Amino acid sequence: MTNEMKQSSDVVWHESKVTKNDRILAKQQKPCVIWFTGLSGSGKSTIANLLEQKLVKMKKHSYLLDGDNIRHGLCGDLGFADKDRVENIRRISELGKLFVDAGLLVLTAFISPFRTDRDFARGLMGPHEFVEVFVDTPITVCEQRDPKGLYKKARRGEISQFTGIDSEYQSPVNPEISINTVELQPEQAVDVIIQYLVSHQYI
Repeated sequence: MTNEMKQSSDVVWHESKVTKNDRILAKQQKPCVIWFTGLSGSGKSTIANLLEQKLVKMKKHSYLLDGDNIRHGLCGDLGFADKDRVENIRRISELGKLFVDAGLLVLTAFISPFRTDRDFARGLMGPHEFVEVFVDTPITVCEQRDPKGLYKKARRGEISQFTGIDSEYQSPVNPEISINTVELQPEQAVDVIIQYLVSHQYI
């Protein structure tokens, strides 16, 4: 699996007269990608949605990129084979980079099962612009929740290459934030993330 792409020599980056620092000063926040990763049903989207609501109430500028929503448009042409998952995360990573350049706090909620892909996303960002949040929920708990009924379908063989069943999930080795959803409720998880963002002067 690789994120390498060939690019035409005729493509030249256009420098805007408005700089990234201009946007940061205008928004009064330190932009970053807050990258939620975890198994299907772990609680990524729930926590990310609650976090965005809290950030908006704090008058912060944010945008949530959710896995299902992105696959309705930008990544609507991709399947769920490993190579498609890699391309899905590559596109999201590049989009996140642009949103960070815009001065936003970007929340991404994707299974993103492969460490190399998450490392690729981190590598696109500047220093301290990537905050990995591991939503650490055991697969037994995820299967009990199974909000979309996907685990049941995977167990019956109706879905192939399903992460955690017949496709590997590689847990983060050293995430900035680790959330145990067995011990913490979503609201408590958001408080942990907000505390991190405040203490590291993102907001």
